[in-house]
Amino acid sequence: MILTVTLNPAYDMTYRVQNLEPGRAHRVTAVEQRVGGPGINVTRVLNQIGKYSRATGFADHPFSAVAERELPVDFVHALPWVRRTVVISECSDGTATALREPGPHITTPDAVDQLLVRVAGLLVDSSGIVISGSLPGGVRDSIPAELARLALDAGVPVVCDVDGRALAEAARVPGVVLMPNIRELEYVAGISPQTTGDVVDVARTLVEGGAGAVVVTRGADGMVAVTAAGAWSASLPEPIAGNPTGAGDAAAASVIAALAAAVDPDWPAILTEAVATSAAAVVMAVAGEVDLSLRQRLGAEVRIEELLLEEGGAARA
Repeated sequence: MILTVTLNPAYDMTYRVQNLEPGRAHRVTAVEQRVGGPGINVTRVLNQIGKYSRATGFADHPFSAVAERELPVDFVHALPWVRRTVVISECSDGTATALREPGPHITTPDAVDQLLVRVAGLLVDSSGIVISGSLPGGVRDSIPAELARLALDAGVPVVCDVDGRALAEAARVPGVVLMPNIRELEYVAGISPQTTGDVVDVARTLVEGGAGAVVVTRGADGMVAVTAAGAWSASLPEPIAGNPTGAGDAAAASVIAALAAAVDPDWPAILTEAVATSAAAVVMAVAGEVDLSLRQRLGAEVRIEELLLEEGGAARA
């Protein structure tokens, strides 16, 4: 089993319109609502690609009841309500605009302790864990790092896809695999990486600080992975147009699936699958789904490049 943790879940609302034009009324052609949040999306993708996954984290009773009709879930009921995310998907070209609510404030005194105990129990049967998404109010920034330490101490590989101060805390956990995007990497580094070499240099400081690997998602530019053994970039010859919401979650699902099955990770192969899976999610209208046939075809098209580290830390192809 692969476990996912979503601390701040959401009801995902998708509105489909022909063209989104600011300042005018629109006729919505279709509406979809489902339970979501980054870790839940990861669980959906894992189950879709044939890897059994269970979702945990925080929720309220109504959200949990809806989720368990679709997915294996085991939530701590500590939220007073669950936020919404709204994605406006344009039928003309598939582009999407997302609006994300911040979420509630947890007031249950022992909610975090309950979650730590819940995760510790579930780790016994887990081959991997993904901790992803934002934090609700009232949850300390160190919680993703504490969950990661629990898992790594149990010998379970961890992918941590969080941002802000939570990412900075998680980056100090020895052995954790981090999956920031460029904006999140910039927050941790305090500088804006402009080139692939810059991305590698910043990611390498995190690896030197203890991270087992850093996989940087770069949207249409693909991904970069940095480990103590080397660095690689992966991309498609042409970017895939569509809805990027959930593409990072699909990539995280692919990475943890590989780490859960491998004693000695093959990072070029992991990057190839991650880029293909992420792109196969972009063509879907809702997060948490991938086009499996497209994923298989794109795997043969991904371009992998080893990045050589020069003396002094600079990276070059």
